[in-house]
Amino acid sequence: MSHVRVMLDYFHPWPNSAGLYVARERGWYREAGLDVELTVQDPGRGDTLEYLARGEVDFGLFPPNRLLARRAAPGRPLLAVAAVNHRALEAIQTARPTGITRPRDLAGRRLAYNPTPRGRAMVRHLVAADGGDPDAVITVDAGYRELTVDDIAAGEADATFGTYWSWDALRGDLPEEQRLTWPVDEIGAPRYHSYLLGTSESLADARPDLIRAFLAATARGYASAAADQVGARALLERVIPYFSRPLIARSLSLVAPTWTDANGNWGVIDETRMGPYADWLARHKAVPHARDWRSSYTNDLLATTPAGAE
Repeated sequence: MSHVRVMLDYFHPWPNSAGLYVARERGWYREAGLDVELTVQDPGRGDTLEYLARGEVDFGLFPPNRLLARRAAPGRPLLAVAAVNHRALEAIQTARPTGITRPRDLAGRRLAYNPTPRGRAMVRHLVAADGGDPDAVITVDAGYRELTVDDIAAGEADATFGTYWSWDALRGDLPEEQRLTWPVDEIGAPRYHSYLLGTSESLADARPDLIRAFLAATARGYASAAADQVGARALLERVIPYFSRPLIARSLSLVAPTWTDANGNWGVIDETRMGPYADWLARHKAVPHARDWRSSYTNDLLATTPAGAE
């Protein structure tokens, strides 16, 4: 039995990790000879990619922009081996009482988000795509804090960017009819996978059979979580008992369709997302360059390989 450590994509589990928990609960990892430990990051020690680079975890979930930035820096090369989400999960959110009715209305208003180079570039892109003045947006540095619509209603900001339409945007007590949520891929953002699943190139070279077995069981877990959401929700309630049952259920129903591509396949990384998005990130100086995007991932270790671009 091989012990495998997997680092999740957030500071705590949420429904996007359901497939991993289901695969473990149903014994599919154990059938594959794997003793899987699911863990989350300690921000004081870095993100998932830093844990992977130090060899402290075997697999991890991470955004593609962080992978491309990491591969442009010296150190242990990392490799994406599956796609978890086939849509962008980020959104702009506001409340109707602010008077903001579309992204261009953010000009002159306070937008709360984590102003990383990639975050700033995306905000500018989305406002400009709607005909607004990106220079007029007032940045409220929220750091890693995810403001809710209740915080907007309380006056902390006029809108937020970066909250997930399938998780953070669902939280809060403000009535649904007073919320406005715009998924970024519906308002002009480039297409990208929100989360990839990856490992180190050294593990891929040394133990490809282990990776294939892990991915096959994981694909089975995600398919089961999507098909039996009641069962997946009950399992998630055990690992995130501090969130309400309706929130977990609604989030699961929204995020599950993002787990497969247009052909119904789990895991296949789409070059028509990776390439253009890498170029966009490089043009906006969110990553040093886009030269390495093709070698940053592989679909060869999946049970299902792509017949062509999605």
